[in-house]
Amino acid sequence: MDSSRSHTATVDPKGLLIGWTIIILWVSSLLFLLKWDFSWTSPLTYLAILIQMHLYTGLFITAHDAMHGVVTSHKKLNHITGWIAALLFSYNFYWKLFPKHHEHHRYVATVQDPDYHASERFFPWYLSFIRQYVTIWQILLMALSFNLLKLFLPTENLIIFWMLPAILSTLQLFYFGTYLPHKGESDNKHHSNSQGKNHLWAFLSCYFFGYHFEHHDSPGTPWWRLWRVKEGQTA
Repeated sequence: MDSSRSHTATVDPKGLLIGWTIIILWVSSLLFLLKWDFSWTSPLTYLAILIQMHLYTGLFITAHDAMHGVVTSHKKLNHITGWIAALLFSYNFYWKLFPKHHEHHRYVATVQDPDYHASERFFPWYLSFIRQYVTIWQILLMALSFNLLKLFLPTENLIIFWMLPAILSTLQLFYFGTYLPHKGESDNKHHSNSQGKNHLWAFLSCYFFGYHFEHHDSPGTPWWRLWRVKEGQTA
């Protein structure tokens, strides 16, 4: 596993608590929103969409940390948590994501990197990114789930609070976690750019993954400690 430089003397029990807090918050929020009698004129509706989008991103980041073995030192529980987090994010399959993500770390910003697109143009790159990770099985399972759920839940709520935030989250993950970090020339060993130090914005934008050079330089550091790497700490 790609964790040669680690700022994780121990991730237990924090990693598991943080990972499962994100999962539980996503589930709880969705259960409420799917039955919520919302109003298009209320700003709370749009805030709810953004919060659900951010929690979707948190699911993916939790699965990502599991791929690096930093949710918990208990290997089986680490992978189970990652598997569940990935599955909740529109039926992503953890063991399909796993090798592709490590290829990204091994061949970053090269033709062998599944996350990279040589054109460096936003939309072709985004479509290439989606094609790498979305499968026909995901689409079929989402369609089946939607058609079953709409028998019991408002269709509008399913679209606005279940499907739309998932799509927006892919844009959030791509833009802040792939496009900005790997666009253009980088004269460092990880071919990765990094946003300026602003911990609040780094968390809100993509769970500190704007600190992308730091992630590649220390892949054994969980997302919630990346700000410390940015600060130059070793805790």
